[in-house]
Amino acid sequence: MKKLQENIIKEWNNKKGPVVFTTVGKNGVPNAIYASCVSLFDRRTILIADNYFDKTKRNILSGGMASVLFITEEDKSYQIKGTLSYHKSGPFFDDMKEWNPPEHPGRGAVSIEVDEVYSGSEKIL
Repeated sequence: MKKLQENIIKEWNNKKGPVVFTTVGKNGVPNAIYASCVSLFDRRTILIADNYFDKTKRNILSGGMASVLFITEEDKSYQIKGTLSYHKSGPFFDDMKEWNPPEHPGRGAVSIEVDEVYSGSEKIL
């Protein structure tokens, strides 16, 4: 697990629109969704609220890695890759319940522990 650098956190805080959240199933088939209920928990962890996951949740529970792709207001793209965990209680879940909109169920919190960061094809972490 690696720490996001200050410049990447600044770009995260300048993201526009939803992120693209990609998981991979046991069979190796990727699944990508738009996720708008996301937050930076700390310099090592991104949280995504499970409001309506189906295939995505199955992929998460099968273990493995994921990626989060976002674009900034200046149209610069970043991809963060990391290891997945699913939480129905505990600090990640509690944090998600604080910022997830009340009209969404917030069934669980997905944590992505940062392993790599890319900007375009350039690996920056």
